Amino acid sequence: MKVPSPGESITEVEIAEWLVEDGDYVEKDQAIAEVDSDKATLELPAEASGTITLKAEVGDAVDVGAIVCLIDTSAEKPGGASEAASSSSGGDEGSSSNAEKDLDEQKAQKEKKEDSEKAPQPKQAKETYASGVASPAAKKILSEKGVDASSVSGTGRDGRITKSDAMEAKPSMGSPVTGGNRGESRSKLSMLRRKVAERLVSAKNETAMLTTFNEVDMSAIFELRKQYKEDFKERHGVSLGFMSFFTKAVVRALELYPSVNSMIDGKEMISYDFCDISIAVSGPKGLMVPVIRNAENLSFRGVESEVKRLAIRAREGEITVDEMTGGTFTITNGGVFGSMLSTPIINPPQSAILGMHNIVERPVARDGAIAIAPVMYVALSYDHRIIDGKESVGFLVAIKEALESPEELLMDNDVKKALEM
Repeated sequence: MKVPSPGESITEVEIAEWLVEDGDYVEKDQAIAEVDSDKATLELPAEASGTITLKAEVGDAVDVGAIVCLIDTSAEKPGGASEAASSSSGGDEGSSSNAEKDLDEQKAQKEKKEDSEKAPQPKQAKETYASGVASPAAKKILSEKGVDASSVSGTGRDGRITKSDAMEAKPSMGSPVTGGNRGESRSKLSMLRRKVAERLVSAKNETAMLTTFNEVDMSAIFELRKQYKEDFKERHGVSLGFMSFFTKAVVRALELYPSVNSMIDGKEMISYDFCDISIAVSGPKGLMVPVIRNAENLSFRGVESEVKRLAIRAREGEITVDEMTGGTFTITNGGVFGSMLSTPIINPPQSAILGMHNIVERPVARDGAIAIAPVMYVALSYDHRIIDGKESVGFLVAIKEALESPEELLMDNDVKKALEM
């Protein structure tokens, strides 16, 4: 079997885990290994049934098209009958041999026990009321040294602490306690994790990255979700979450500020007339960033359905490279883990990323009075090489305006139509 190409621009993969042992019989299409590329972790299915011989070790980097295992298709599938026959073969001879072996082991254990009983036992020190007690002279010396008598072994009669014992006792220097577990372990980073690390460092080193912040009063969205979320879920089979509101708000802001929906390619700037929104989700192998294609054409239901589909595929390890390739803008939600505020790193070659955070009830000023409202801090990290401060701040303000007035700016003042109720 040769390593299949998991996608364009990928030239090698890494054997993350063999799911079978060398010499095992495998069935066609059975998952035999997990391989890491620089974009995703994929399962490698057997191309035929037979006995497998592994040709690569876990952790090996293997070129696309290289041979990783051999499958002997002429091998017969092992059956239970042959195993039963082999286990019952030998009959009485095997039983006799086992009986003799048991007798030898019992004899050896008996002799070992007798030897241990005959061995001289160490003489136990006699314990009396005087054991560990310092004599008056020793007590004075120990007190001057600041030494606890319980830490000194007495050599006097019945374990009494003598003056010489006290003279030899050394005071504690307050050394740190090191009785706890101080072990460590090493494990090789997967190809995916190494690639993520390279991309993050590259983004920090090769872009003029800045972050601007704002806060959003989520009261209007809370009211809409409270009123329509049950009917929305019953009708469409998905929850009315925050991602659809943020995605729609991002699409609107990208149309107002097209430079944010652009990226640098050498000495040129590429601008897009479509919105492919990458969404950062946590998967079993780390951060995954699947893409919602043409988000500008999706309804609230369409966005929520696509978010759910991609998140499930990412968490179950079924996401494909194509589903994570591309994207013109990224949304990441650290709020699901409790993050109050962060400076997200741009997902290259994109030029900006929006960070969502947790929603906390905070005091806000309304009509000259103090009120309590659910507030979220939002952050926009952007590449200052092609996005100016005016555009970045304006973009984030447009996000804030849409989220605080969703009925007017995201739903054309027709909530039921927007939610397809």
